[in-house]
Amino acid sequence: MMILVIDGQGGGIGKTIIEKLKPVLPKEHMLVGVGTNTMASMAMMKAGADHIATGENAVCHNAGRADIILGSLGILSAHAMFGELSPQMARAVSESNAMKILIPMKRCGLYVVGMTGEGLPAMIDEAVDVVLDALRAPGSKEQA
Repeated sequence: MMILVIDGQGGGIGKTIIEKLKPVLPKEHMLVGVGTNTMASMAMMKAGADHIATGENAVCHNAGRADIILGSLGILSAHAMFGELSPQMARAVSESNAMKILIPMKRCGLYVVGMTGEGLPAMIDEAVDVVLDALRAPGSKEQA
């Protein structure tokens, strides 16, 4: 199973997701970090991603191959991350058949009502738990 983490700007969210997910992820699953810029990709590499890539083509190509995609809610929105996320990137993520686990942020002009008000670390922990639950679910590729 391929798990894709997409991040931009400084890569802090992607780095933290990978740091928390890598130690608990079964070895047979591939953890790929794709940054909208080199700094984000390097942060995810240092965090322990199995593979990294950078830029629009990397996002578009890997979104179509991924089984699970993690990132901030902005990865679905064209021109998010101060313009780093192109319309093609947002389209590739939104059209991917992958399960999408998105962390709501009060940026990019997107606001999700009903959030619990917990901080970013708790939301990242929840995202990691959702991945692990999906891997254990009946009918998942890990169960087959």
